[in-house]
Amino acid sequence: MKHSRKKNARRYIVATSIGALLSAGVATGAYAGTTGEPSAPAAAAYQPEMVKALATTLGVSEKAAVERLDREADQQDRFAELRKDRVDTLGAFFTKDGALVVNAADADAAEEVRAAGLKARVPERGESELDRIKAQLDAKALKSAPAGVSAWSVDLASDTVTVEVNGDSDAATRSFLKAAKSNGDAVRVVEGQEKLETQAVVPPGSRMTFNGYLCSVGYGAKDRDGKQVLVTAGHCIEDLPALAYNGTRFAKGTHTRFALGTRSVDMGIATVDAGNSIGLDVTTYGRAGTVPVKGSKRAPSGAALCKSGQTTQWTCGKVGSYNVSVTYTDQNGGPDTVVTGLASSSVCTQGGDSGGAYISGDQAQGMTSGGPSNQRCNGQVNSRGSSYFQPLDDALAYYGLTLNTK
Repeated sequence: MKHSRKKNARRYIVATSIGALLSAGVATGAYAGTTGEPSAPAAAAYQPEMVKALATTLGVSEKAAVERLDREADQQDRFAELRKDRVDTLGAFFTKDGALVVNAADADAAEEVRAAGLKARVPERGESELDRIKAQLDAKALKSAPAGVSAWSVDLASDTVTVEVNGDSDAATRSFLKAAKSNGDAVRVVEGQEKLETQAVVPPGSRMTFNGYLCSVGYGAKDRDGKQVLVTAGHCIEDLPALAYNGTRFAKGTHTRFALGTRSVDMGIATVDAGNSIGLDVTTYGRAGTVPVKGSKRAPSGAALCKSGQTTQWTCGKVGSYNVSVTYTDQNGGPDTVVTGLASSSVCTQGGDSGGAYISGDQAQGMTSGGPSNQRCNGQVNSRGSSYFQPLDDALAYYGLTLNTK
């Protein structure tokens, strides 16, 4: 699809808010993770900067933060066993004190959850009912994008579909809110939110460049035929461009599910040229060595999360909600774009981070999609903020890929 240069500029103002997850770039004949940064000690269970950020956020010692991460990991393993045993569960989320609460479909399932040493509740609605309500709102928004609604998502903790409103009152927004509120207390409306945009930028010295624009390198994976691909944000490769690292081509965009002004999912892939490869470590931009990627197990809501990106570099926070839909506005006056299937977080991002990566522990989580238009991070690892990312596991499943891991 051809677009004017003006539209391209807008797209990539959104795109670069993502970052580089596995490594900051790609190097001919070698993994991109070999950037000269010291490797994290092999014995360390968690990346040190993630521990420091979590300790600061919780107001506890680093020892207590490590213990918190250990408890979270243990609870996630128990939850995974329950699902493997086909216990009828409806999702799970972490509370502020680090307890994993499992939504059980009925009293019998709740008893099995408790027997596994986890907290259980039988919600009034649960994930399936909330997903149904949100799907109805998605369908309405995709017919006419509600500019005044920044995002809407299934929030398992509150057992509601949460709708975030930025104040605009166009006809599509009024109609959307009317439909949302018709569901009674199953929908929670939050006022006073900011407008959102995808995040890209055009600075010199970019790690991944194309047609005068840039994003950040994301994850490496292989397809069913064993061919190496780059997994990134769909809006970074909307026109399927050739991608360059340090001025040399290393990949070519082949598929994207993002298109300006239409129903979109922010995932895409590029075929990596022969002789090149994507790194297996997430760079922290010199703040704490590198973080090895060992899998892509999805972290529950409330889990600790960090991201690597061109502009804000290494920032950390927590996973918010999954199954999030957003309305991205066009800075150049083009059509709004509704994007579905995202996840939210309290990780701070800005323009220039797009296409890169989020990681929880050693498990890759996703690629930055966008965030508040006027958000500014303070340069610290635990900068206050928010952002949206495309879950990696969904992209791997959709394109039939296997993540490259250590």
